[in-house]
Amino acid sequence: MRRRRWRILAIALVVVVMAGGSTYLWLRSSLPATSGTIALPGLTAEVTITRDAAGVPHIRAGDERDASFALGFVHAQDRLFQMDLMRRLGAGRLSEILGRSTLRTDELMRTLGLYRAAERQFDLLSEPLRRSLEAYAAGVNAFLAQRRALPPEYYMLAIEPEPWRPADSLVWAKYMALQLSGNYRNELLHARLATQVTPEQLAQLYPTYPSDAPVTLGALAELFRALPLDHLYAALPDNVGPTYASNNWVVDGQHTQSGKPLLANDPHLGFATPDVWYLARIDTPDLHLAGATAPGTPFVVIGHNDRIGWGFTTTESDVEDVFIERLDPNDPNSYLTPDGALPFETRQEDIIVRGRRIVHLNIRTTRHGPVISDLGGPTAPSGHVLALQATFLAQDDRTPQGLWDLARARDWQSFNAALENVTAPEQNIVYADVDGTIGFTAPARIPIRGKGDGWLPMPGWTGEYDWIGYVPFADLPRGVNPAEGRFVSANNKIVPDSYPYFISRDWDIPNRAQRITELLDGDGRQSADSSGAIQADTMSLMMAQVLPLLLRVSPTDERTTAAVALLRSWDGRMARDRAAPLIFTAWLRELNRALFEPRLGVAFGDYWGLRPLVLRNILTTHPEWCNKASTQGPEGCNPQIAASLNSALDELSQSYGSDMTRWRWGDAHQASFPHPLFDNIPVLRNLLQTRIPADGGSDTVNRGEMRIADPDEPFLDRHGAGLRMILDFNDLDASRFMIVPGESGNPLSSHYSDLVRPWRDLAWLTLGRDVRGESLVLAPK
Repeated sequence: MRRRRWRILAIALVVVVMAGGSTYLWLRSSLPATSGTIALPGLTAEVTITRDAAGVPHIRAGDERDASFALGFVHAQDRLFQMDLMRRLGAGRLSEILGRSTLRTDELMRTLGLYRAAERQFDLLSEPLRRSLEAYAAGVNAFLAQRRALPPEYYMLAIEPEPWRPADSLVWAKYMALQLSGNYRNELLHARLATQVTPEQLAQLYPTYPSDAPVTLGALAELFRALPLDHLYAALPDNVGPTYASNNWVVDGQHTQSGKPLLANDPHLGFATPDVWYLARIDTPDLHLAGATAPGTPFVVIGHNDRIGWGFTTTESDVEDVFIERLDPNDPNSYLTPDGALPFETRQEDIIVRGRRIVHLNIRTTRHGPVISDLGGPTAPSGHVLALQATFLAQDDRTPQGLWDLARARDWQSFNAALENVTAPEQNIVYADVDGTIGFTAPARIPIRGKGDGWLPMPGWTGEYDWIGYVPFADLPRGVNPAEGRFVSANNKIVPDSYPYFISRDWDIPNRAQRITELLDGDGRQSADSSGAIQADTMSLMMAQVLPLLLRVSPTDERTTAAVALLRSWDGRMARDRAAPLIFTAWLRELNRALFEPRLGVAFGDYWGLRPLVLRNILTTHPEWCNKASTQGPEGCNPQIAASLNSALDELSQSYGSDMTRWRWGDAHQASFPHPLFDNIPVLRNLLQTRIPADGGSDTVNRGEMRIADPDEPFLDRHGAGLRMILDFNDLDASRFMIVPGESGNPLSSHYSDLVRPWRDLAWLTLGRDVRGESLVLAPK
């Protein structure tokens, strides 16, 4: 009897193993075919796709249409689920497959109408671009028609991908414009803070705040208090909004070892698995492109052709305004304008929520744009609503045309001509070509306001703050072949005070731009190696700005004495194998909490950051923020500084043990690449989690941005250089690239996360014409 029981158990185990093995083998058929020949309808001639050792495809096609078809095919091979999520995100359809957890995101996207705008946009584009968008969609759909298994996420969710459409590609650019221009959240935060502090204190929280702003603010503070700003801010999805950080520079041939220009770029976005970028090379008889593509689109977004190259950082321009619309007291379905009352334009959107009922979303639009305060609930009792005006919602936005044409430009003149079509997002673009020209430009539609600068929500019923036009294209920031022999941008201020138009006041602190400029000017003639060393630089200028002010406090016990000793011997590099960066960052975090949490109320969590310039200003000029100080002058903050160090050491001891000599920045500051589905499933999260100890901090060139307000992992590296590129115009085929975590989005692929360590250690890939690897032939059917 016992033998029989064991035999049954053994048979059952074999069945389970065989079933699991069969399932595994079936799922492995979702990996891309990389050799042989596949006959597909929609091609005009054969296309060869050769993949290098990192899985990067090199596409050789007879014309651009077939090249776009092939790019759609390989994107679908490697990143299908990512593409599907991206189009659902832009269309406000995530909840159909993910349930109520994504409803806030869907409601925002439907309110903004990004997918509707993408559908309209297609007809505004040139015939060659429309053909390529259609060919790209045909390539994606050809893959769907011939594939065997789907990526594992589809089986976990029990869904099938829908056919691809050109609008699915165009909505990517709309979403990126929202992500990189989303300063409307900052406007709402500024207004919330204005209800908690005086105008003078608000100016101190934002050191670039204009000196005359308190006069304006005083008249609005009561209105802000009447608006449900906290409720609205809480209703906005966390994953939609700006986090700024990118670097680029270009150096002319007189300052390089080769005598030809060098161009470097590392755009920073939120980390994810898979990440935003996908490397590819495309060669046709008339076109040679290499660089970073965006899965879901046929564009080489950042890279080079055979004559020119380009790279992007975000300008941080203010191209969105929140308007306070006053309701008509006699008709709640209308709002007031300078010319009298107007009815809201209305429409209803139905959002399917998996496992629940359909949500009916009523959307109102004013002359400025969609009403976003309805996302926070019904009309505010103050008799006002908030509407958003944004350049990327314009009816005549042709930004994809500009992105398409710039990759086909042959010189500085044709490059600038292509950029006239760009509406949003505004990017700082560095340029170089094989003839030796270098340039900088920041194209976009920048609004000219009748009054104000859009830093706070402003009345919409008066017309005073309306947009009255855009900065003329010829007057946008632009330069070519400067005497210094270089251009540098790192989200810093790009125009002098004498510039005649307002662009922004929310520039990032200048530390990265300053450090890059110092290294370029101090290292002699530049090379690809020296540019790579700059991208790897971890020197924190924040340390020099703030640490001396903290160290004026004398340690009070053995533990604080040891911590201060580590900080005094620190060279300011945010190295993953050092303890000092961890102590310093934790100290700043706690000091920010001590100074601002009592004053800012519920808005503190959204303001909380390291804020080095604000801290320096308070510790040197405005010690009144240290409300527990018993003395006047800068020394009045010493009790707060000392208490914050103790709080920081308590937190670190609890997390990493009492022996601070064993603490390491890399233990807390790990670059994390979450998967949108797997990271929400405990077993898979532990099995497939992609993390690695990382160098850098929030102000270093090799930036590793954190979410300081996170109570669990405040120092986790969540945002950084998902792409690095160095273009050498002495030999463009030798140009260097790296993405993270890998080319594939399929966890069964060897290229799912194989680039994490090479990325962390500043290794490189090249995308030259002579590539070795397996080749797949796509043949016309």
